Amino acid sequence: MSPTVRDGDVLLVRFGAAPAPGDVVLVRWSARPQQLSVKRAVRPDGDGWWVLGDNPDGSTDSRTLGPADVVGIASARMWPRPGRLRGKPHL
Repeated sequence: MSPTVRDGDVLLVRFGAAPAPGDVVLVRWSARPQQLSVKRAVRPDGDGWWVLGDNPDGSTDSRTLGPADVVGIASARMWPRPGRLRGKPHL
């Protein structure tokens, strides 16, 4: 999710919140149930969400794994650079 989120960032996540297109979300993949990923919500797709990484050339996302289950919405970075999460949504 670079440049929006980097390895080691600590995020504030609202679990169970309903996502909207453009939100930074925490997802789980049916093909990789033990893995959690941070991606950008694009659109609802069946029972899940189509999600993409902010770095299209270096991201494994719905283009490879299909729709994801949204676990929560990441609304802010707590550390090391506190602030709201912003970035270019894939709409």
